[in-house]
Amino acid sequence: MARKQGVTPELDKLSCDLMGQAFDLLAEGKDVEPMLAVQDAAGHTASYEFVDDGIEACIEGAHDKVGELVSAGGDPKADLATPVRYAIVYEGAIEDEDGAYEDAVLLEFGEEGYEAYSAYSLFKGRGEHEKFAWTDPAPAGELEPLI
Repeated sequence: MARKQGVTPELDKLSCDLMGQAFDLLAEGKDVEPMLAVQDAAGHTASYEFVDDGIEACIEGAHDKVGELVSAGGDPKADLATPVRYAIVYEGAIEDEDGAYEDAVLLEFGEEGYEAYSAYSLFKGRGEHEKFAWTDPAPAGELEPLI
């Protein structure tokens, strides 16, 4: 099955809301542990945070959770039917053209029937509240879709 390219308004909102949560945490001086937001066709959203392991294992846990929720037909405790879109956000670093690493929020997102993508936003001023700043999201490439 050929997947569509692009991002629906629903996925864009889900992704932006999740990135906004990450920026709020960073502005307060907190770490951004991998977070997952999934949404069903009716617009019900559930969120999950992954903190009990190293960053790589937590990201893998978020990936696995998407598949588990799809297989289970959703999460009745969260009033979520089978997810049709997802976004995963976590803290990391991006190498610049000089080989230095800059702090970044990384985002993975996808929707049923569409290609999946990644993006990042650089940030500065962790814990500086109003002085906290970030860049507009930049594309980081296509990923293997989780839905």
